[in-house]
This record gives sequence, structure tokens and C-alpha cells, in this order.
Amino acid sequence: MEEKEPEQKKNELQIELSPEVAEGEYVNMSIVTHSPSEFVLDFVRILPNLPKAKVKSRIILTPSQAKRLKEVLQRQINIYEANNGVITDNGGNINNPGTPINFGNSGMA
Repeated sequence: MEEKEPEQKKNELQIELSPEVAEGEYVNMSIVTHSPSEFVLDFVRILPNLPKAKVKSRIILTPSQAKRLKEVLQRQINIYEANNGVITDNGGNINNPGTPINFGNSGMA
């Protein structure tokens, strides 16, 4: 008789993380724009005394994925603040009009 795999094991998703991606990218600004069908997140590194900033990564999400990301990020921020204290704004300006593409409303963090 053939044994069945446990249901949980059968539905597991294996996620691969290469060493290059695991190192991560340092960014100190993000730009979020959207169209009717997608959200675009650009992660940017700004360095002092340089006239250009580089987009280090661009992530494109469906609206439902963007909403799930917002919810999980809020949960993680709540946990972080419970353990480390309230995160304060370092004086960032979300109304800075430096958005690289014009899909509509944008926000920067």
C-alpha cells in the first residue's frame, strides 16, 4: 500500500534565495506609483554629493499583492515598535515631486 504525503508537506512552497540576493541592497528612499492594474515600487540609493540617485530594485505588484504587502509590513512594524520603541520620521518629504515615471498618484518614503 502506498503511503500518502502529509497534506502540509505536499503544499509547502520552497523558496530559493541566492547568495547575491541574500546580501541585499542598501536603499534610503522608495518611490511608489500605480496604474489601474499594478503598483510599482522603486527602491533608490541616494548618496551625498552625487547629482544622480540609482534605482537599485524595482518591484511590480498587482493591487491585491500590494494590499497584502501593506498589511504584513504594518504587522511587522507593530512588532518592531513593541520591542524597540516607536519609529520616528527622519524628516523625509513624501511630497517631493521627483517620481521617475508618471502612472498617477505617487508617494515616497
